[in-house]
Amino acid sequence: RRKVNLLNNDHMDWELYKIRHFVENAFARIKHFRAISSRYDKLARNYSSMVALSLIMMWLPKH
Repeated sequence: RRKVNLLNNDHMDWELYKIRHFVENAFARIKHFRAISSRYDKLARNYSSMVALSLIMMWLPKH
């Protein structure tokens, strides 16, 4: 059944799927940061700053 589904996906946008997969993996990796997964900060601006900081920390080792 899985093979049939893969063969019949002519209308699927594979570039969009690659981007979606990248975003899902980023969210999975960001949940490893304890302060983000449990949302310690009460203010939205503090929480968004922590998210930005964790994304920077994920991006830095690659470059």
